[in-house]
Amino acid sequence: MENKIFALRTTANREDQVFDFVSENSRKKGLDVYACIRPHGLRGYIFLEAKDRQNAEEAFRGVPYARGLLPNTIKYEEIEHMLEQVKKEVNIQKGDIVEVISGPFKREKAKITRIDQTKEEVVVELLEAAVPIPMTLKLDSVKVIRRDSDEEEEEDQ
Repeated sequence: MENKIFALRTTANREDQVFDFVSENSRKKGLDVYACIRPHGLRGYIFLEAKDRQNAEEAFRGVPYARGLLPNTIKYEEIEHMLEQVKKEVNIQKGDIVEVISGPFKREKAKITRIDQTKEEVVVELLEAAVPIPMTLKLDSVKVIRRDSDEEEEEDQ
């Protein structure tokens, strides 16, 4: 039997919170929910791939901001264009020097201070800033330009 994809309505701009709650509920309760999808640019919905409607409904029971499942299942082809292939391994390390490639700090250089693989985020500090202020950016917003090992050699001298 093929898995089904369900659209879960959420309160607009609360998709991330619902996503976190639903994925945690599914894991804790051992439900047959195989994937939670939160497409960028689509407000008010997340998608659940589950064995059946009962498992999908159990996953969001009691979750704040979850409004309910749409009556019909979704075909994979309908949401395929919203999905992107995720790189399994990210070649980025704490201490790397990166260039910000999107957002208001585009073309600024920064140092990685923390990496959150699950949220696909990095915390950086801008190098040219007078006062180091930690900023959280998406992994795809930065590009590594220099490895940490280059700097360690300079500090040892």
